[in-house]
Amino acid sequence: MSKNLFRKELDALRPYVPGKPIEEVQKEYGIDQIEKLASNENPLGPSPKAVEAIKREAENINIYPDAYAMKLKQEIAKRTNLSHENIVTGNGGEQIIQIIAQTFISHGDEALMADTTFGLYETSVLNMGGVPVQLPLKNYKHDLDGFIEKINDKTKIIYICNPNNPIGNILSKDEIENFVAKVPEDIVIVFDEAYYDYAKVNPDYPESLHILAKRPNTILLRTFSKVAGIAGVRVGYALTSKEIAAQMGKVKDVFNVNVLAQAAALGALEDTEHIEKTIKLNYDSIAIMEKYFEENDLEYIKSNANFIFANINTHSKPVFEELMKQGIIIRPGYLWKWDNWIRVSTGTIEQTEKFIDKLDGILKVEAVSC
Repeated sequence: MSKNLFRKELDALRPYVPGKPIEEVQKEYGIDQIEKLASNENPLGPSPKAVEAIKREAENINIYPDAYAMKLKQEIAKRTNLSHENIVTGNGGEQIIQIIAQTFISHGDEALMADTTFGLYETSVLNMGGVPVQLPLKNYKHDLDGFIEKINDKTKIIYICNPNNPIGNILSKDEIENFVAKVPEDIVIVFDEAYYDYAKVNPDYPESLHILAKRPNTILLRTFSKVAGIAGVRVGYALTSKEIAAQMGKVKDVFNVNVLAQAAALGALEDTEHIEKTIKLNYDSIAIMEKYFEENDLEYIKSNANFIFANINTHSKPVFEELMKQGIIIRPGYLWKWDNWIRVSTGTIEQTEKFIDKLDGILKVEAVSC
């Protein structure tokens, strides 16, 4: 007698496609110098204070980490005027997203999300037997009115990625406040703010902590992977009500944030100089790319993240492949069914200028061949 060994939910899951690693591109094309502008990483590298903290803690890796990550939670709490009981830490923002679905989604429950947005919302909901309800973007933004219309008795979660990945734009204070006022209190709103540190320089960006203060069924997701530059050790966290945090704590792995990651995050929190340099470089890089796109009549989305989304008026796959041959890794839009678009992470000024030079040459060849 044969039987299906695997959970039926796995049939609906699509594996996440990460950016190509540098080593793979070097081996495939025989190139020594690679500029990776695909995964929204910090071009300045990790926070020096995070690196020093890791070195100090390295001698203690024979000891299990603090399962509660108390020191880290206390430091985050100081900066957000919350209690450590309002904080859930995770092995990167991805694990927090998984924990959220595991905490709230039962078979048949629905979760609202944009199409296009970060793909792990859909995956995490499907994995729990839930139903992801995806609404197309409207004017390149979340269709918030459409979300309200789709709410029903099965709706458990609404995901708002702000800034939205891979688009890069933000929903404003007014847009968010008007939306939240219409959402029933018993639905959990998840604000994924992975790019918070970049976005908050925009005075129109909402301060979601104010929402959490008034609305307990709210979760704010943030990460150390971007501005702090410690994506490799994986630390993310959620800010939420004490009740939700306690329930999420039942789901998370016991030692889910390792010793070195906790140390790195604590060091990064103190490194305001690194954060300020990173944010300045980010917008300098974006400005260079915007200038090129404008001069060449290429549509782009105004970004408050550490990447930009642009329409290159030709299919992104051959451009993506040709850029790799020339030592530049980006993210092609066809992966999200935006065939003529590309997402490019911000880099150093030299990396950004090199990308523009290579892209310009490729697009000119494409134009001649057409």
